[in-house]
Amino acid sequence: MHPADLQPPSSAAVAPLQILLNLINETLSSLLLSSLAVRSFVGRWQVLHAKLTSLHSTISEISDSPHWAENPLLHTLLPNLLSTLQRLKALSDQCTDSSFSGGKLLMQSDLDMASASLCNQLADLDLLLRSGVLHQSNAIVLSHPGPGSGKEDLGFFIRDLFTRLQIGGVEFKKKALESLLQLFADDEKSASLVAREGNVAYLIYLLDFNHNHPSVREQAAFAISALAAANDEARKCVFEEGGLGPLLRILETGSTVLKEKAAIAVEAITADPENAWAVSAYGGVSVLIEACRSGSPATQTHAVGAIRNVANVEDIKMTLGEEGAVPVLLQVLVSGISAAQEKAASCVAVLASSGEYFRALIIQERGLQRLMHLMQDISSSDTLEHVLRSIISLSSSDHTARILSSSTIFIIQLGELIKRGNLIQQQLAASLVGYLSISDGNKRAIGSCMGSLVKLMESPKPVGLQESAAQALVSMLTVRSNRKELARDEKSVMKLVQMLDPRNEAVAKTFPVMVVAAIIGGGSQGCRKRLLAAGVSTHLQRLSEMEVAGAKKALQRLAGNRLKTIFSRTWRE
Repeated sequence: MHPADLQPPSSAAVAPLQILLNLINETLSSLLLSSLAVRSFVGRWQVLHAKLTSLHSTISEISDSPHWAENPLLHTLLPNLLSTLQRLKALSDQCTDSSFSGGKLLMQSDLDMASASLCNQLADLDLLLRSGVLHQSNAIVLSHPGPGSGKEDLGFFIRDLFTRLQIGGVEFKKKALESLLQLFADDEKSASLVAREGNVAYLIYLLDFNHNHPSVREQAAFAISALAAANDEARKCVFEEGGLGPLLRILETGSTVLKEKAAIAVEAITADPENAWAVSAYGGVSVLIEACRSGSPATQTHAVGAIRNVANVEDIKMTLGEEGAVPVLLQVLVSGISAAQEKAASCVAVLASSGEYFRALIIQERGLQRLMHLMQDISSSDTLEHVLRSIISLSSSDHTARILSSSTIFIIQLGELIKRGNLIQQQLAASLVGYLSISDGNKRAIGSCMGSLVKLMESPKPVGLQESAAQALVSMLTVRSNRKELARDEKSVMKLVQMLDPRNEAVAKTFPVMVVAAIIGGGSQGCRKRLLAAGVSTHLQRLSEMEVAGAKKALQRLAGNRLKTIFSRTWRE
């Protein structure tokens, strides 16, 4: 609120309000009597008499409130109410006069309009009373609560704020919304209290293009966006009060600024799967896709985020394909800002894992080529992870797998990720190396990543990492030069020995056994000797006795010629 609004009114300002209240009471008392004496339109006046009786009770309650004269809303409400009552008094005098011969339709219209005004003003006064702000000093209520304010003071402030929002004119509404936005900026936790104490449904009503001033609508959009993005409770409140539909309409037809705020709110609301399904009910899928296609960078980013949320809802997923989401998402991958790229990559990964229908759409739109190209330029590790997941899903097609397997640049990128990426990237890259039918030449080209794969086999987390690393190694060890290189790597061999040790419970024994079997699978005497010298046979013997899969066969291969020599010597003797 502006500083002028924070000061309690002076006694000079209170006096006119008291005079107004006295005039209202006099006019109201006279009306209550005259409304019973009318001779025309008796039915309408009976209804009006009931409303006037209710108003009399409300006015009495207001005058009994300790701080009623300090509330600036009454400076607008009371003069308007007096005007309505005076108009009704004039109409009652005409209806009481037996000689009245005016137009019947005109009198009905005048009575209906006056009655409607009285209803609205009575509702505003009742709202003001229910808020409780007339029972607390204006100077306290309108002051912006400081950092140490208690929930009670903050609750009073919020109720007063929403009272002004609902009762006041454009300026009152604008100032109330300014205070609400300032409250969100100063105290992130205030959103939950606003959701509980404020009238969020009315805040959503202010988004209506047909009934509200543009500046009020814009501030309301800002407030709802901040509220929806604040926390789960506030987001749930915005959704349950019917906010999603109006926000989608703004996203479709609003100004650039309004679209950006609406997109933020829609993304936040759809983060809850229980809310995301409603996007389809409001016809919002096409709206979100169009916002991705033609919106500002900020709008596009949050609209893509909302589509990503919707993509996780099975009942709506197919609609995304039918409405043309895939080519738009792939375009964002190429031309969007970094944040939009990440969300688009996440969404494409979700769709690519959803079945052949979406995989075919992505491939049809040259999605594989775009994803492979994007790998060279990505700076965001999260985006790269989503891209790799998408490629893994697409590789289930034989045609796609052949394209990936034959791309030397792509294979080398996988090798570099295994060496230098984070654990998730390493796992994803290793799973591709283990799955694809890579040529011997390309396997030799990435031979330097084998040491990293051995190291990855030691890590129990994330789940599946050991298996992915072992399978990648087994694939690469089909090349003779790679087997020799790994066997000469003393550090890697010692790691394998440690992993084979039955006392080492951090590693599933099947995986190091697979790798040892692959190293000696080509029959190289040099590889056998190095493994034997490192002490592999002792652990394999124990694992064979424990009936670990593959251990007995690996032990036999490792012993190979040595056993034959022993058996031959025994036979001769």
